[in-house]
Amino acid sequence: MNINDILTRLGITSNNSGTSTGTNKLQSTAATITSYSPVNGEVIATIQSTDAEGYEAVMQQAQQAFLYWRAVPAPKRGEIVRQFGDALRLHKADLGALVSYEMGKSLQEGMGEVQEMIDICDFAVGLSRQLYGLTMHSERPNHRMYEQWHPMGIVSIISAFNFPVAVWAWNTALALVCGNVCVWKPSSKTPLCAVACQNIVAKVLKANDLPEGISSLVTGNACGNLMNEDKRIPLISFTGSTRVGRLVSATVAGRFGRTILELGGNNAIIISDSADLEMSVIGAVFGAVGTAGQRCTSTRRLIIHESVYNDFTTKLTKAYAQIKIGDPLNENNHMGPLIDKDAVQAYLNSIEKVKQQGGRFLVEGGVLNGAGLESGCYVKPCIAEVENHYEIVQEETFAPILYVMKYSRIEEAIQMQNDVPQGLSSAIMTLNLREAEQFLSASGSDCGIANVNIGTSGAEIGGAFGGEKETGGGRESGSDAWKGYMRRQTNTINYSNTLPLAQGIKFDL
Repeated sequence: MNINDILTRLGITSNNSGTSTGTNKLQSTAATITSYSPVNGEVIATIQSTDAEGYEAVMQQAQQAFLYWRAVPAPKRGEIVRQFGDALRLHKADLGALVSYEMGKSLQEGMGEVQEMIDICDFAVGLSRQLYGLTMHSERPNHRMYEQWHPMGIVSIISAFNFPVAVWAWNTALALVCGNVCVWKPSSKTPLCAVACQNIVAKVLKANDLPEGISSLVTGNACGNLMNEDKRIPLISFTGSTRVGRLVSATVAGRFGRTILELGGNNAIIISDSADLEMSVIGAVFGAVGTAGQRCTSTRRLIIHESVYNDFTTKLTKAYAQIKIGDPLNENNHMGPLIDKDAVQAYLNSIEKVKQQGGRFLVEGGVLNGAGLESGCYVKPCIAEVENHYEIVQEETFAPILYVMKYSRIEEAIQMQNDVPQGLSSAIMTLNLREAEQFLSASGSDCGIANVNIGTSGAEIGGAFGGEKETGGGRESGSDAWKGYMRRQTNTINYSNTLPLAQGIKFDL
Protein backbone atom coordinates (compact mmCIF):
# COMPACT_ATOMS: atom_id res chain seq x y z
CA MET A 1 0.00 0.00 0.00
CA ASN A 2 1.34 3.41 -1.00
CA ILE A 3 -0.27 5.91 1.36
CA ASN A 4 0.79 8.89 -0.76
CA ASP A 5 -1.02 7.47 -3.78
CA ILE A 6 -4.13 6.91 -1.64
CA LEU A 7 -4.02 10.47 -0.32
CA THR A 8 -3.68 11.83 -3.84
CA ARG A 9 -6.66 9.83 -5.10
CA LEU A 10 -8.69 11.13 -2.15
CA GLY A 11 -7.74 14.70 -3.00
CA ILE A 12 -5.49 15.29 0.01
CA THR A 13 -2.43 17.39 -0.76
CA SER A 14 0.15 19.14 1.36
CA ASN A 15 -1.71 22.47 1.18
CA ASN A 16 -5.02 21.17 2.54
CA SER A 17 -6.68 23.42 5.06
CA GLY A 18 -8.78 22.06 7.86
CA THR A 19 -11.43 24.65 7.07
CA SER A 20 -13.51 23.59 4.13
CA THR A 21 -16.91 24.43 2.79
CA GLY A 22 -16.37 22.28 -0.26
CA THR A 23 -13.60 22.23 -2.83
CA ASN A 24 -12.46 25.71 -1.74
CA LYS A 25 -9.92 25.82 1.08
CA LEU A 26 -10.19 28.97 3.13
CA GLN A 27 -6.95 30.55 4.26
CA SER A 28 -6.23 30.26 7.97
CA THR A 29 -3.61 31.70 10.28
CA ALA A 30 -4.38 29.12 12.96
CA ALA A 31 -2.10 26.40 14.27
CA THR A 32 -1.56 23.15 12.44
CA ILE A 33 -2.76 19.62 13.20
CA THR A 34 -0.35 16.80 12.44
CA SER A 35 -1.75 13.35 11.76
CA TYR A 36 0.44 10.47 12.93
CA SER A 37 -0.23 6.87 12.02
CA PRO A 38 -0.30 4.55 15.04
CA VAL A 39 0.66 1.77 12.65
CA ASN A 40 4.26 2.94 12.35
CA GLY A 41 4.42 6.28 14.19
CA GLU A 42 5.11 8.22 11.00
CA VAL A 43 3.65 11.58 10.06
CA ILE A 44 0.98 11.19 7.39
CA ALA A 45 0.26 14.86 6.71
CA THR A 46 -0.27 18.19 8.39
CA ILE A 47 -3.32 20.42 7.96
CA GLN A 48 -4.28 23.82 9.27
CA SER A 49 -6.80 24.00 12.07
CA THR A 50 -9.66 26.45 11.73
CA ASP A 51 -9.35 29.85 13.38
CA ALA A 52 -12.24 32.08 14.51
CA GLU A 53 -12.33 33.93 11.20
CA GLY A 54 -12.47 30.71 9.21
CA TYR A 55 -15.18 29.33 11.48
CA GLU A 56 -17.31 32.42 10.96
CA ALA A 57 -16.93 32.18 7.19
CA VAL A 58 -18.08 28.54 7.26
CA MET A 59 -21.09 29.37 9.43
CA GLN A 60 -22.21 32.24 7.24
CA GLN A 61 -21.96 30.08 4.15
CA ALA A 62 -23.87 27.27 5.89
CA GLN A 63 -26.66 29.70 6.81
CA GLN A 64 -27.03 30.78 3.20
CA ALA A 65 -26.91 27.19 1.94
CA PHE A 66 -29.70 26.20 4.34
CA LEU A 67 -32.05 28.82 2.89
CA TYR A 68 -31.62 27.08 -0.46
CA TRP A 69 -31.47 23.45 0.67
CA ARG A 70 -34.59 23.46 2.85
CA ALA A 71 -36.71 24.38 -0.20
CA VAL A 72 -35.41 21.45 -2.28
CA PRO A 73 -38.00 18.62 -2.26
CA ALA A 74 -36.97 15.79 0.04
CA PRO A 75 -36.81 13.12 -2.72
CA LYS A 76 -34.42 15.38 -4.67
CA ARG A 77 -32.30 15.76 -1.54
CA GLY A 78 -32.34 11.96 -1.37
CA GLU A 79 -31.01 11.80 -4.91
CA ILE A 80 -27.94 13.82 -3.86
CA VAL A 81 -27.35 11.45 -0.94
CA ARG A 82 -27.69 8.52 -3.37
CA GLN A 83 -24.93 10.01 -5.49
CA PHE A 84 -22.81 10.45 -2.39
CA GLY A 85 -23.27 6.74 -1.62
CA ASP A 86 -22.21 5.86 -5.16
CA ALA A 87 -19.11 8.05 -4.81
CA LEU A 88 -18.24 6.23 -1.59
CA ARG A 89 -18.49 2.92 -3.44
CA LEU A 90 -15.91 4.15 -5.92
CA HIS A 91 -13.55 5.26 -3.14
CA LYS A 92 -14.25 2.44 -0.68
CA ALA A 93 -10.86 0.74 -1.01
CA ASP A 94 -8.84 3.95 -0.60
CA LEU A 95 -10.96 5.42 2.17
CA GLY A 96 -11.07 2.11 4.04
CA ALA A 97 -7.29 1.86 3.87
CA LEU A 98 -6.90 5.44 5.10
CA VAL A 99 -9.22 4.73 8.04
CA SER A 100 -7.09 1.71 8.92
CA TYR A 101 -3.80 3.57 8.56
CA GLU A 102 -4.76 6.79 10.34
CA MET A 103 -6.86 5.23 13.13
CA GLY A 104 -5.21 1.82 13.51
CA LYS A 105 -8.19 -0.52 13.16
CA SER A 106 -7.90 -3.59 10.97
CA LEU A 107 -8.28 -3.18 7.23
CA GLN A 108 -11.43 -5.30 7.32
CA GLU A 109 -12.90 -3.00 9.94
CA GLY A 110 -11.86 0.05 7.94
CA MET A 111 -13.65 -1.33 4.88
CA GLY A 112 -16.60 -2.21 7.06
CA GLU A 113 -16.80 1.35 8.34
CA VAL A 114 -16.99 2.72 4.80
CA GLN A 115 -19.65 0.12 4.03
CA GLU A 116 -21.65 1.53 6.96
CA MET A 117 -21.47 4.92 5.24
CA ILE A 118 -22.78 3.41 2.02
CA ASP A 119 -25.54 1.59 3.89
CA ILE A 120 -26.77 4.70 5.69
CA CYS A 121 -26.85 6.57 2.38
CA ASP A 122 -29.08 3.81 0.96
CA PHE A 123 -31.28 4.01 4.04
CA ALA A 124 -31.53 7.79 3.77
CA VAL A 125 -32.52 7.66 0.10
CA GLY A 126 -35.58 5.60 1.00
CA LEU A 127 -36.25 7.82 3.99
CA SER A 128 -36.41 10.89 1.75
CA ARG A 129 -39.84 9.68 0.60
CA GLN A 130 -41.00 8.63 4.08
CA LEU A 131 -40.77 11.72 6.29
CA TYR A 132 -44.29 11.02 7.46
CA GLY A 133 -46.46 13.06 9.79
CA LEU A 134 -49.84 12.14 11.31
CA THR A 135 -53.41 13.29 10.74
CA MET A 136 -55.70 13.74 13.74
CA HIS A 137 -59.44 14.29 14.17
CA SER A 138 -60.41 17.69 15.50
CA GLU A 139 -63.09 18.18 18.15
CA ARG A 140 -64.29 21.22 16.17
CA PRO A 141 -66.53 20.73 13.13
CA ASN A 142 -65.06 21.36 9.69
CA HIS A 143 -61.51 21.44 11.03
CA ARG A 144 -58.57 19.26 10.10
CA MET A 145 -55.48 18.64 12.20
CA TYR A 146 -52.19 17.16 11.17
CA GLU A 147 -48.50 17.32 11.98
CA GLN A 148 -45.53 17.75 9.74
CA TRP A 149 -41.76 17.77 10.13
CA HIS A 150 -39.48 20.60 9.05
CA PRO A 151 -35.68 20.90 8.89
CA MET A 152 -33.98 22.56 11.85
CA GLY A 153 -31.14 24.41 10.14
CA ILE A 154 -27.43 23.87 10.75
CA VAL A 155 -26.56 20.52 12.31
CA SER A 156 -23.15 20.36 13.97
CA ILE A 157 -21.43 16.96 14.09
CA ILE A 158 -18.57 16.45 16.53
CA SER A 159 -17.12 12.97 16.01
CA ALA A 160 -14.52 10.79 17.75
CA PHE A 161 -11.35 9.12 16.47
CA ASN A 162 -12.50 5.51 16.81
CA PHE A 163 -15.07 5.76 14.01
CA PRO A 164 -13.57 8.61 12.01
CA VAL A 165 -16.04 8.46 9.11
CA ALA A 166 -19.09 6.28 9.83
CA VAL A 167 -20.62 8.34 12.64
CA TRP A 168 -20.37 11.49 10.52
CA ALA A 169 -22.18 9.69 7.71
CA TRP A 170 -24.90 8.42 10.08
CA ASN A 171 -25.66 12.02 10.98
CA THR A 172 -25.02 13.67 7.64
CA ALA A 173 -27.07 11.33 5.44
CA LEU A 174 -30.12 11.70 7.68
CA ALA A 175 -29.66 15.42 8.31
CA LEU A 176 -29.33 16.18 4.60
CA VAL A 177 -32.47 14.33 3.48
CA CYS A 178 -34.31 16.07 6.33
CA GLY A 179 -33.35 19.41 4.77
CA ASN A 180 -30.58 20.48 7.12
CA VAL A 181 -27.02 21.49 6.31
CA CYS A 182 -24.05 20.05 8.23
CA VAL A 183 -20.86 21.41 9.76
CA TRP A 184 -18.45 18.70 10.89
CA LYS A 185 -15.68 18.93 13.46
CA PRO A 186 -13.77 15.63 13.42
CA SER A 187 -11.30 14.35 15.99
CA SER A 188 -7.91 16.01 15.72
CA LYS A 189 -6.43 12.50 15.89
CA THR A 190 -7.97 11.50 12.54
CA PRO A 191 -8.37 14.70 10.48
CA LEU A 192 -7.33 13.25 7.13
CA CYS A 193 -10.26 10.83 7.03
CA ALA A 194 -12.51 13.87 7.42
CA VAL A 195 -10.78 15.84 4.68
CA ALA A 196 -11.14 12.83 2.36
CA CYS A 197 -14.87 12.54 3.08
CA GLN A 198 -15.41 16.25 2.58
CA ASN A 199 -13.61 16.09 -0.75
CA ILE A 200 -15.87 13.25 -1.88
CA VAL A 201 -19.14 14.95 -0.91
CA ALA A 202 -17.92 18.31 -2.28
CA LYS A 203 -17.48 16.78 -5.74
CA VAL A 204 -21.06 15.50 -5.63
CA LEU A 205 -22.35 18.93 -4.65
CA LYS A 206 -20.30 20.64 -7.34
CA ALA A 207 -21.43 18.19 -10.02
CA ASN A 208 -25.04 19.11 -9.19
CA ASP A 209 -24.31 22.85 -9.03
CA LEU A 210 -25.29 23.00 -5.36
CA PRO A 211 -24.04 25.42 -2.69
CA GLU A 212 -20.81 24.35 -1.02
CA GLY A 213 -22.13 25.15 2.46
CA ILE A 214 -24.51 22.20 2.44
CA SER A 215 -21.67 20.13 3.91
CA SER A 216 -18.77 21.85 5.65
CA LEU A 217 -15.68 20.95 7.64
CA VAL A 218 -13.86 22.71 10.46
CA THR A 219 -11.00 21.36 12.56
CA GLY A 220 -9.44 21.99 15.95
CA ASN A 221 -10.80 21.81 19.48
CA ALA A 222 -11.54 25.54 19.56
CA CYS A 223 -14.25 24.99 16.97
CA GLY A 224 -16.01 22.57 19.27
CA ASN A 225 -16.33 25.28 21.90
CA LEU A 226 -17.54 27.78 19.31
CA MET A 227 -20.19 25.34 18.10
CA ASN A 228 -21.48 24.59 21.59
CA GLU A 229 -22.11 28.28 22.23
CA ASP A 230 -23.33 29.21 18.74
CA LYS A 231 -27.07 30.02 18.74
CA ARG A 232 -27.14 29.56 14.97
CA ILE A 233 -26.77 25.81 15.55
CA PRO A 234 -30.04 24.30 16.81
CA LEU A 235 -28.68 20.74 17.02
CA ILE A 236 -25.30 19.31 17.97
CA SER A 237 -24.56 15.62 17.60
CA PHE A 238 -21.63 14.81 19.88
CA THR A 239 -19.78 11.52 20.11
CA GLY A 240 -17.12 11.24 22.80
CA SER A 241 -16.49 10.78 26.49
CA THR A 242 -19.12 11.16 29.19
CA ARG A 243 -17.01 13.86 30.82
CA VAL A 244 -16.97 16.08 27.75
CA GLY A 245 -20.56 15.14 26.91
CA ARG A 246 -21.71 16.65 30.21
CA LEU A 247 -20.07 19.95 29.29
CA VAL A 248 -21.55 19.93 25.78
CA SER A 249 -25.01 19.09 27.11
CA ALA A 250 -24.97 21.84 29.73
CA THR A 251 -23.69 24.50 27.33
CA VAL A 252 -26.10 23.70 24.50
CA ALA A 253 -29.07 23.31 26.86
CA GLY A 254 -28.20 26.69 28.36
CA ARG A 255 -29.02 28.30 25.02
CA PHE A 256 -32.04 25.98 24.49
CA GLY A 257 -30.36 24.01 21.74
CA ARG A 258 -30.73 20.26 21.25
CA THR A 259 -28.11 17.55 21.51
CA ILE A 260 -27.73 13.97 20.32
CA LEU A 261 -25.22 12.47 22.75
CA GLU A 262 -23.34 9.22 22.09
CA LEU A 263 -21.07 8.81 25.10
CA GLY A 264 -19.38 6.00 27.03
CA GLY A 265 -20.19 2.31 27.09
CA ASN A 266 -19.36 -0.38 29.66
CA ASN A 267 -20.82 -3.31 27.84
CA ALA A 268 -21.33 -6.81 29.19
CA ILE A 269 -22.12 -10.24 27.81
CA ILE A 270 -23.87 -12.70 30.10
CA ILE A 271 -22.67 -16.25 29.43
CA SER A 272 -25.47 -18.56 30.54
CA ASP A 273 -25.03 -22.16 31.62
CA SER A 274 -27.10 -23.04 28.54
CA ALA A 275 -24.97 -21.00 26.13
CA ASP A 276 -23.23 -22.36 23.05
CA LEU A 277 -19.75 -21.84 24.47
CA GLU A 278 -17.86 -22.08 21.18
CA MET A 279 -20.01 -19.37 19.60
CA SER A 280 -19.81 -17.33 22.78
CA VAL A 281 -16.02 -17.31 22.68
CA ILE A 282 -16.03 -15.86 19.17
CA GLY A 283 -18.48 -13.12 20.16
CA ALA A 284 -16.55 -12.26 23.32
CA VAL A 285 -13.13 -12.14 21.66
CA PHE A 286 -14.19 -9.98 18.73
CA GLY A 287 -16.14 -7.70 21.06
CA ALA A 288 -13.13 -7.26 23.34
CA VAL A 289 -10.24 -6.95 20.85
CA GLY A 290 -11.93 -5.54 17.73
CA THR A 291 -10.60 -2.02 17.08
CA ALA A 292 -8.19 -2.80 19.95
CA GLY A 293 -11.04 -2.35 22.42
CA GLN A 294 -11.63 1.23 21.26
CA ARG A 295 -15.28 0.94 20.29
CA CYS A 296 -18.00 2.44 22.43
CA THR A 297 -19.70 -0.96 22.02
CA SER A 298 -16.58 -2.99 22.87
CA THR A 299 -17.15 -5.84 25.29
CA ARG A 300 -15.71 -4.77 28.65
CA ARG A 301 -17.26 -7.36 30.99
CA LEU A 302 -18.15 -11.05 30.83
CA ILE A 303 -20.66 -12.22 33.44
CA ILE A 304 -20.30 -16.01 33.40
CA HIS A 305 -22.44 -18.64 35.10
CA GLU A 306 -20.46 -20.33 37.84
CA SER A 307 -21.13 -23.82 36.44
CA VAL A 308 -19.39 -23.04 33.11
CA TYR A 309 -16.94 -20.42 34.41
CA ASN A 310 -13.82 -22.60 34.44
CA ASP A 311 -14.60 -24.26 31.12
CA PHE A 312 -15.38 -20.97 29.41
CA THR A 313 -12.39 -19.03 30.74
CA THR A 314 -10.13 -21.90 29.66
CA LYS A 315 -11.50 -21.67 26.12
CA LEU A 316 -11.21 -17.89 26.26
CA THR A 317 -7.55 -17.86 27.30
CA LYS A 318 -6.73 -20.36 24.55
CA ALA A 319 -8.44 -18.09 22.03
CA TYR A 320 -6.44 -15.09 23.28
CA ALA A 321 -3.23 -17.01 22.70
CA GLN A 322 -4.15 -17.21 19.01
CA ILE A 323 -4.73 -13.47 18.49
CA LYS A 324 -2.34 -12.03 15.94
CA ILE A 325 -1.29 -8.45 16.66
CA GLY A 326 0.46 -6.19 14.18
CA ASP A 327 0.06 -4.01 11.12
CA PRO A 328 -3.73 -3.65 10.70
CA LEU A 329 -3.30 -3.41 6.92
CA ASN A 330 -2.16 -7.04 6.99
CA GLU A 331 -5.42 -8.99 6.90
CA ASN A 332 -3.80 -11.92 8.72
CA ASN A 333 -3.69 -9.83 11.89
CA HIS A 334 -6.65 -9.64 14.23
CA MET A 335 -5.73 -6.50 16.16
CA GLY A 336 -3.80 -3.34 15.40
CA PRO A 337 -2.47 -0.58 17.66
CA LEU A 338 -4.10 1.81 20.06
CA ILE A 339 -4.59 5.30 18.64
CA ASP A 340 -1.55 6.91 20.32
CA LYS A 341 0.86 6.72 23.25
CA ASP A 342 -1.55 8.56 25.53
CA ALA A 343 -3.96 5.70 25.00
CA VAL A 344 -1.19 3.23 25.78
CA GLN A 345 -0.46 4.99 29.05
CA ALA A 346 -4.15 4.98 29.97
CA TYR A 347 -4.19 1.22 29.26
CA LEU A 348 -1.19 0.68 31.54
CA ASN A 349 -2.73 2.82 34.27
CA SER A 350 -5.92 0.77 34.11
CA ILE A 351 -3.96 -2.48 34.49
CA GLU A 352 -2.29 -1.09 37.62
CA LYS A 353 -5.66 -0.05 39.05
CA VAL A 354 -7.04 -3.55 38.47
CA LYS A 355 -4.18 -5.00 40.48
CA GLN A 356 -4.47 -2.38 43.23
CA GLN A 357 -8.20 -3.01 43.59
CA GLY A 358 -7.83 -6.77 43.93
CA GLY A 359 -8.08 -8.11 40.40
CA ARG A 360 -6.18 -11.15 39.14
CA PHE A 361 -5.02 -11.45 35.55
CA LEU A 362 -5.76 -14.65 33.66
CA VAL A 363 -4.00 -13.21 30.62
CA GLU A 364 -1.37 -10.57 31.34
CA GLY A 365 -1.17 -7.32 29.41
CA GLY A 366 1.76 -5.16 28.38
CA VAL A 367 3.27 -3.08 25.59
CA LEU A 368 4.61 -5.00 22.60
CA ASN A 369 7.96 -4.32 20.96
CA GLY A 370 9.81 -5.74 18.02
CA ALA A 371 9.86 -5.61 14.25
CA GLY A 372 6.81 -3.83 12.83
CA LEU A 373 5.75 -2.60 16.28
CA GLU A 374 8.05 0.43 16.49
CA SER A 375 5.26 2.97 16.97
CA GLY A 376 4.96 1.95 20.62
CA CYS A 377 1.17 1.77 20.32
CA TYR A 378 0.77 -2.02 20.18
CA VAL A 379 -0.40 -3.72 23.37
CA LYS A 380 -1.45 -7.18 24.50
CA PRO A 381 -5.15 -7.78 25.05
CA CYS A 382 -5.61 -9.03 28.60
CA ILE A 383 -8.22 -10.71 30.82
CA ALA A 384 -8.72 -9.88 34.48
CA GLU A 385 -10.79 -11.70 37.08
CA VAL A 386 -12.58 -8.96 39.05
CA GLU A 387 -15.62 -7.98 41.08
CA ASN A 388 -18.24 -5.82 39.36
CA HIS A 389 -18.08 -3.17 42.10
CA TYR A 390 -14.39 -2.35 41.58
CA GLU A 391 -13.98 1.32 40.75
CA ILE A 392 -11.98 0.55 37.61
CA VAL A 393 -14.66 -1.89 36.41
CA GLN A 394 -17.30 0.83 36.78
CA GLU A 395 -15.37 3.03 34.33
CA GLU A 396 -15.17 2.81 30.57
CA THR A 397 -11.65 1.60 29.78
CA PHE A 398 -10.96 2.37 26.12
CA ALA A 399 -8.51 -0.49 25.63
CA PRO A 400 -8.46 -4.28 25.14
CA ILE A 401 -8.93 -5.13 28.83
CA LEU A 402 -11.65 -7.70 29.45
CA TYR A 403 -13.13 -8.27 32.91
CA VAL A 404 -14.60 -11.65 33.89
CA MET A 405 -16.81 -12.44 36.89
CA LYS A 406 -19.22 -15.14 38.10
CA TYR A 407 -22.95 -15.31 38.74
CA SER A 408 -25.33 -17.99 40.01
CA ARG A 409 -28.85 -16.80 39.08
CA ILE A 410 -30.02 -14.98 35.94
CA GLU A 411 -31.55 -12.21 38.06
CA GLU A 412 -28.15 -11.65 39.64
CA ALA A 413 -26.47 -11.53 36.22
CA ILE A 414 -28.92 -8.93 34.90
CA GLN A 415 -28.43 -6.83 38.02
CA MET A 416 -24.66 -6.96 37.55
CA GLN A 417 -25.03 -6.06 33.88
CA ASN A 418 -27.12 -3.01 34.80
CA ASP A 419 -25.05 -1.98 37.82
CA VAL A 420 -22.72 0.44 36.00
CA PRO A 421 -23.25 4.13 35.15
CA GLN A 422 -23.29 3.50 31.38
CA GLY A 423 -26.09 1.92 29.36
CA LEU A 424 -25.11 1.43 25.73
CA SER A 425 -24.88 -2.20 24.58
CA SER A 426 -25.50 -5.58 26.22
CA ALA A 427 -25.89 -9.22 25.28
CA ILE A 428 -26.75 -12.64 26.62
CA MET A 429 -25.53 -15.95 25.25
CA THR A 430 -28.19 -18.53 25.99
CA LEU A 431 -30.27 -21.27 24.37
CA ASN A 432 -32.87 -20.89 27.11
CA LEU A 433 -35.88 -19.00 25.70
CA ARG A 434 -37.07 -17.87 29.11
CA GLU A 435 -33.68 -16.35 29.94
CA ALA A 436 -33.56 -14.60 26.58
CA GLU A 437 -37.00 -13.08 27.01
CA GLN A 438 -36.28 -12.09 30.59
CA PHE A 439 -33.12 -10.30 29.45
CA LEU A 440 -35.09 -8.37 26.83
CA SER A 441 -38.02 -7.52 29.11
CA ALA A 442 -38.64 -4.28 31.01
CA SER A 443 -36.97 -5.87 34.04
CA GLY A 444 -33.99 -7.00 31.96
CA SER A 445 -31.15 -5.05 30.34
CA ASP A 446 -31.35 -1.28 30.84
CA CYS A 447 -29.23 -0.57 27.75
CA GLY A 448 -30.24 1.04 24.48
CA ILE A 449 -29.02 -2.10 22.69
CA ALA A 450 -29.75 -5.61 23.97
CA ASN A 451 -28.77 -8.71 21.97
CA VAL A 452 -29.30 -12.44 22.23
CA ASN A 453 -26.62 -14.82 20.93
CA ILE A 454 -24.56 -12.07 19.30
CA GLY A 455 -22.00 -9.83 20.96
CA THR A 456 -22.21 -6.21 22.04
CA SER A 457 -20.28 -4.85 19.08
CA GLY A 458 -21.33 -4.40 15.46
CA ALA A 459 -24.67 -2.58 15.19
CA GLU A 460 -26.55 -2.51 11.88
CA ILE A 461 -27.77 0.79 10.46
CA GLY A 462 -31.42 -0.33 10.30
CA GLY A 463 -31.89 0.08 14.05
CA ALA A 464 -31.60 3.22 16.12
CA PHE A 465 -28.16 3.37 17.76
CA GLY A 466 -27.61 4.81 21.22
CA GLY A 467 -27.83 4.19 24.93
CA GLU A 468 -29.20 5.28 28.28
CA LYS A 469 -27.86 6.72 31.56
CA GLU A 470 -24.37 8.18 31.15
CA THR A 471 -24.31 7.06 27.53
CA GLY A 472 -26.40 10.15 26.90
CA GLY A 473 -29.76 8.98 25.56
CA GLY A 474 -29.10 9.94 21.95
CA ARG A 475 -30.24 7.94 18.95
CA GLU A 476 -28.62 7.90 15.51
CA SER A 477 -28.80 5.85 12.32
CA GLY A 478 -31.95 3.79 11.63
CA SER A 479 -35.55 3.34 12.76
CA ASP A 480 -37.13 6.75 13.45
CA ALA A 481 -33.89 8.43 14.55
CA TRP A 482 -34.50 10.91 11.70
CA LYS A 483 -37.01 12.72 13.92
CA GLY A 484 -34.12 13.97 16.04
CA TYR A 485 -32.96 16.08 13.09
CA MET A 486 -36.30 17.80 12.49
CA ARG A 487 -38.77 20.06 14.27
CA ARG A 488 -42.35 18.94 14.68
CA GLN A 489 -45.19 21.28 13.75
CA THR A 490 -48.88 20.72 14.57
CA ASN A 491 -51.28 22.32 12.09
CA THR A 492 -55.01 23.03 12.31
CA ILE A 493 -57.02 24.14 9.27
CA ASN A 494 -60.48 25.64 9.67
CA TYR A 495 -62.49 25.31 6.46
CA SER A 496 -65.82 26.42 7.98
CA ASN A 497 -67.35 29.91 8.00
CA THR A 498 -67.29 30.18 11.79
CA LEU A 499 -64.60 30.25 14.45
CA PRO A 500 -65.45 27.68 17.14
CA LEU A 501 -62.94 27.49 20.00
CA ALA A 502 -61.48 24.35 21.51
CA GLN A 503 -62.82 22.93 24.77
CA GLY A 504 -66.20 24.53 24.04
CA ILE A 505 -65.06 28.00 25.10
CA LYS A 506 -67.46 30.81 24.11
CA PHE A 507 -66.05 34.20 23.11
CA ASP A 508 -68.77 36.25 21.44
CA LEU A 509 -68.25 39.82 20.28
